[in-house]
Amino acid sequence: MKFLGLGAPELVVILIIVLIIFGPKNLPKLGKAIGKGVSGLRKGVESGKEKIDEKFEEVEEEKAEESAAEPVEAEYEEAADSADEQKQD
Repeated sequence: MKFLGLGAPELVVILIIVLIIFGPKNLPKLGKAIGKGVSGLRKGVESGKEKIDEKFEEVEEEKAEESAAEPVEAEYEEAADSADEQKQD
């Protein structure tokens, strides 16, 4: 079993060191704090992803509107040019 590139023996050594440093009384508090941190990180990543998706959709809509408007603008310019030519005659 690999977790973050660490095997089971490495994880056991890390857990023993953490137990020695923080003691058995503080481990539940430490676990709770780490869990809240990971939960907050996940919420932040999801929020950022949603914002990126919304911005991407806005850009796509703007591109679609611009591409739809280009033929109309070209026809308007052609009509204006032909009207100018008729005025000059």
